[in-house]
Parts: sequence; C-alpha cells; structure tokens
Amino acid sequence: MKDLRSYASLVDLLDQAMARHRDRTACLSFGHATTYGQLDALASQWAHWLVSLGLPAQSRVAIMLPNVTASLVALLGTLRAGLVVVNVNPLYTARELATQLRDSESQVIVVFEAFAHTLAQLPLRDQPRHQVVVRAGDLLPRFKSGLINFVAHYVKRGIKPWRLPKSCLFTQVLENGRVYERSGQGRQIQQEQGAPRLPRLQASDLAFIQYTGGTTGEPRGAMLTHANLVANILQVGEVAHPAIGHLLDRPLTMFTALPLYHVFAMTVCALYSLHAGMRIVLVTNARDLDTLVKTWKANPPEIFPGVNTLFNALLRHDGFRKLDFSSLRLTLGGGMAVHQSVAEQWQELTGRPVIQGYGMSETSPVISACQTDSTRFTGSVGRPLPGTGIQVLDGDRHPVAMGEVGEIAVRGPQVMAGYWRASQATLECMTADGFFLTGDLGFVDQQGCITLVDRKKDMVLVSGFNVYPAEIDAVFAEHPDVLECAAVGFPDAQSGEAIKLFVVPRVAEVDKASLARWSEHRLTPYKRPREFVLVDSLPKNAVGKTLRRILRQMYD
Repeated sequence: MKDLRSYASLVDLLDQAMARHRDRTACLSFGHATTYGQLDALASQWAHWLVSLGLPAQSRVAIMLPNVTASLVALLGTLRAGLVVVNVNPLYTARELATQLRDSESQVIVVFEAFAHTLAQLPLRDQPRHQVVVRAGDLLPRFKSGLINFVAHYVKRGIKPWRLPKSCLFTQVLENGRVYERSGQGRQIQQEQGAPRLPRLQASDLAFIQYTGGTTGEPRGAMLTHANLVANILQVGEVAHPAIGHLLDRPLTMFTALPLYHVFAMTVCALYSLHAGMRIVLVTNARDLDTLVKTWKANPPEIFPGVNTLFNALLRHDGFRKLDFSSLRLTLGGGMAVHQSVAEQWQELTGRPVIQGYGMSETSPVISACQTDSTRFTGSVGRPLPGTGIQVLDGDRHPVAMGEVGEIAVRGPQVMAGYWRASQATLECMTADGFFLTGDLGFVDQQGCITLVDRKKDMVLVSGFNVYPAEIDAVFAEHPDVLECAAVGFPDAQSGEAIKLFVVPRVAEVDKASLARWSEHRLTPYKRPREFVLVDSLPKNAVGKTLRRILRQMYD
C-alpha cells in the first residue's frame, strides 16, 4: 500500500487524481458525461463561493442530495474549501433533519429541489443560514436541463426554490464562485505572500461528520479526518488490485446505485473511484429498477457495489436477467449481510461471486473484505484491510481464543477521531490500547477471516441502513393511544430486517392504521414499523428496562 505520507490531505489526493485523469469521464448523470477537468473546475467554483462567505475554518456544510453530478461537486468543493461535509439522507423527515442540523450546527445546506419542502418545514432557528437549491436539470446541457426541470416542476410537482426565502440556486452560486475565483475576491485564509486563497489542509483536519448510531444506540456524528479517508481509499485500492489492478490503465465503470450520502458509497463509489480514474455512473433512484436496468445496458460496468436488498430485487427483474454481464469483473457486497441464496443466484446469473466486506461509519468505513479474485461466495467478511488490526473480545474486553465468538474490535488508520461533541461516548467505545469496539459479535478463523454472527446491541439493519429502536420508541410514545412500546427487528426477505413494534395500548382498542399513519411524517420510510403487535405488557428487567431479546424470542 502506498505510504499515507504521500498525500498531505484528502484534497491533495483528489487534486492529483483530477490532474492525472483530466480528460477522462469522471461521472455520468442522466446520460450526460462530465470530465475530470470539468468536475475539477465546478468543485473549484463551489469552493470559492464557500470561502467568500467568510465562515470559520471547519464549519459544517450539509449535503442533502441524491446521486447527481452536483453531489460530487458539492462534496469535493466543500473539502477543498477546508470545511466539513455532513451527509444528509434526502428522505429524512423534518424532525430527523432538524436533529442532525442542530447537532452539527451546519452553516450551509445544499438540498435537492424535490426535497426542499422538508427544510421549509423547519423553524427558522433550525435552518442553516446559507441555503442552496439544486434543480434536477442542473449541470446538464440546456435542452435536457430544461426538459428535466419541466418534468420535475409540473409532472412530479417539485417545490419551487423561492419557497425557501433564504435560498439561492446552485447554478447561480457556481457562477458567483467563478467570479470570485477569477477576480480574487475570495477570502484570504493563508496570510503568507503568494499563498493560495483556498486553505492549506492537514491530514489531521476534520473532513466529514458521518452520522450513525455508534455503539450506544444514540445517533452520533463520527468524526472522520482527511487521514482516515486517505487511508481507507488506499486500503480499498490494495484489496481491489487482484481483481482489477491489471485493468486500471484504462477507465473502468463504477456503477453507483447506492446513495452517496451512505458511507459505503461515499468512500468506495466516489472517493476511491475518483482516485483510480474511473467513470462513475450515477443512478439517481435505485428503486426505479426499469431505469436502473436501462442505465446498466447503456453503460455495462466492471464494478458493481450493492447490498443484499438490491441484489435480490435485481435478480427478480426480468429485464436485468436478460443483460450481458461479460464486462462485470467485481461485485462488492456491503452495508448488510448478503444472504447465501442471493449470492448463489447472483453468481449463477452474472458469472461473478459477491465479494463481501465489512465496515462501519466509524471506520471510514471498510474494515475487512474477502479476496477480490475469489471464485465463490464464502459467507465471511474476509481478512482485515492492510494496516488494520482486529481483536475479538469477551465482555471484560479480554481476547478470546481463535474461533470463539466475541465482540469485534478494530484498530487502524481508518478509525475515526471520535464522536462529534460526545467525549463520553467516544471513551466508552475505545479500549485502553486504542481499539474501537464495533458492537458486532463474530469470530476469526485460522485463515484470519472474520465471520459475523450477531450484533451486540439492538440495532436493526434495514436495507443496509442502521435503525435504532430507541428512536422508534420515542416517536410512538407520543401517540395519544400508546402507553408503552418497544421496537425490535425481525427477518425480512426483501430488506434483510424490518421493524416490528410491540404496543401496550392506553385505551381498549387501538387502530393499527392510525399507528401506521403516525409514522408517515415522523420517520423515514425504512425506519417505519412493518408490523404492529398489541400486548398487555412488556418484559422488563429489575430496573425497568425493556428486554427486547425476550420479545424476539416470544414472538419469533
């Protein structure tokens, strides 16, 4: 693996990639190609606009976008401006968005027009001072841009940007940034004679606050530094080399259906791909399988990262089964466990095994991966990445014997700096010798491969996304007909797991339909309970804590 000291920061690594691959296609969105040189220029304009705002160093910028070219521009430009990226799920409800914006104290938000209504619902005190709206047709040729915006406004009824009083348009911001860049009006960060107007960054500077539940069950912002991301990009490159290293002298296609606000896609599909000079095919809505299949047919990929839910859905799609998979070299599975049956069907159809990996937001995210030149699916999550140490610990944080199950702990250059403004939570998840406690239970075999068997906490994985029962409980505890409630996860063929909510009613009869409606404007769809079970009481321990484990056993 290349020495981490080869790059002063993540921006340095990406700037070198932009220069090295300047004439290659960096990304494809709505059928329109953007070269590395063009992406570099757009990111520079966004960065100069941010710098012109006069924000303090390390201020947070919330990016609430689907997979479009603007999401890459905003991500790269924010980093280049010396600010911190806060990835936000565009499907968040107003409550969820307000919580994340308050905690991160984001000063800027860039939001997709179709989701701007969520931001508009927030009290003004919770809205970032600077708001930028991206339209669906932005950064596309004029005719295509106008057509897509027409459809967004009048067919799909996207919200008009002027419904946000403090907002401005992304295209206008980029033009302002271009003017600042050319005229030298950008804020002078470095005071030395002849220093660049954009800041000089160090490896220890904060790059991302990536929100996760951590190991505490409470949403936390994992602080990822420039050094963390550089390390994980280089580690991923080392692991990918056996499968695609001999092909990197030409542009490879990274098919990106996973959302870039998710840490798996952010690092693997965006940052690693740019470093390696790949063409990133952006799929805006992975649920639209017909469009996804058409995009795949027009742009056959060499690399396809996915999750079990997506693999399973594609295997059932008639159009996908008819595609030519001869170009496919590497299928990566992450975010959640890939089911054996799904992996076997995938290999039978495509001729390629699913290469499973393991990671967390707190580890930038990749911890381990199977050999990328493997010929079959093993069910394990492979060996630790280069430079990564693994321990399997018992309840007293002592190492267990090889093959015994314990909590997976990890140490390496990709492990976060800590949780944002949560020093106690950071202390609780770290051992005295610097290992991060993942909260996952598993074992390591004689070959050094990790197999995960369960989760230590009650966290539920729905389609690869963390769902925390305490949050679901808090939402439904406010329902007037609910006395007590407890959420648990249960196996689901489509999403891996889904939420079941056990409710002790306050009244004789509770309408389950009203419970379902209660969550519609309070929880993102993947967090909403799939099933409601009415019970007389909840099992509790001596101090009154609900025993979710007993609920799972009783109603399995």
